[in-house]
Amino acid sequence: MDSALSDPHNGSAEAGGPANGTTRPPSTPEGIALAYGSLLLMALLPIFFGALRSVRCARGKNSSDMPETITSRDAARFPIIASCTLLGLYLFFKIFSQEYINLLLSMYFFVLGILALSHTISPFMNKFFPASFPNRQYQLLFTQGSGENKEEIINYEFDTKDLVCLGLSSIVGVWYLLRKHWIANNLFGLAFSLNGVELLHLNNVSTGCILLGGLFIYDVFWVFGTNVMVTVAKSFEAPIKLVFPQDLLEKGLEADNFAMLGLGDIVIPGIFIALLLRFDISLKKDTHTYFYTSFAAYIFGLGLTIFIMHVFKHAQPALLYLVPACVGFPVLVALAKGEVTEMFSYESSAEILPHTPRLTHFPTVSGSPASLADSMQQKLAGPRRRRPQNPSAM
Repeated sequence: MDSALSDPHNGSAEAGGPANGTTRPPSTPEGIALAYGSLLLMALLPIFFGALRSVRCARGKNSSDMPETITSRDAARFPIIASCTLLGLYLFFKIFSQEYINLLLSMYFFVLGILALSHTISPFMNKFFPASFPNRQYQLLFTQGSGENKEEIINYEFDTKDLVCLGLSSIVGVWYLLRKHWIANNLFGLAFSLNGVELLHLNNVSTGCILLGGLFIYDVFWVFGTNVMVTVAKSFEAPIKLVFPQDLLEKGLEADNFAMLGLGDIVIPGIFIALLLRFDISLKKDTHTYFYTSFAAYIFGLGLTIFIMHVFKHAQPALLYLVPACVGFPVLVALAKGEVTEMFSYESSAEILPHTPRLTHFPTVSGSPASLADSMQQKLAGPRRRRPQNPSAM
């Protein structure tokens, strides 16, 4: 997952600039400020709303869209897996034609983006459907084997409202596939980020520290130690980053001088911030001190990243600034309040997520929504299922 914050130098041909070596006109101070401010705002939205939705997702005992719990073992392995993936992509771009690789990636993210965007807008869209809307239930079921050996591969339930959301998301998908427009890219990127914060749950603060600490080293090494991450970020034509043009005021929607922010810089701190929100709720004090502290720390860390990047005119590993801020500020507050022990002994999976499976283990649920609660008490097995049929609005 890309996690570099990049800024095309004024007058350079980087990040979507001319490939023939010609220089572009310098971006205006207003355009630069607009681009940075927009990236900051777009980063905050999925973290804030994704954290709120993570609480509802965790508490939804009848939810077939179970969150994935990240354990300390998962967290320790993640930087190694991410490094291998990043290096593999870099070598692919060096060996094979970038055009064909991006064509395959575009098709993959076209499908993935439509599903993510549909899941994101579904709670909002449900408010606009009238009570008389003819909502029919459907089920997509694939199995292998027969008799006692029959095993479910896909068991996906959906309704007419889901199909409407899927149709609207498909319009954005076609727009992205045909034009690769930066707005379509950002809509998919925001959907991926929000889904990540909502559905990826750290089981405790120690796991979060392991994950963020490992990715802190990962980010610094691959940005400062090599040109791998920046090269992949600029070659990878997929919605794995948020972009905003610095020449929007001059060229309008056809602007092409982009600053970019990797989705890793949103999702990784975001799932830690969401964990602290659930910790706040477990304290039953009607305050969200740690959530707001970490949220403010994220704003400070990303703002500092943007400032340093602008001063030194070089891509920055945003986690270099975000990890100390997002971990350090809440720990200092816990020290001041004498709640360090409570913070590090809090178990998200035991406190709010009693039925949450570990990563790669998902419940098999069949039948009507009324049967979900009983089914989830049984042995957790089988493929992952869809979200609740009537998700609540945020």
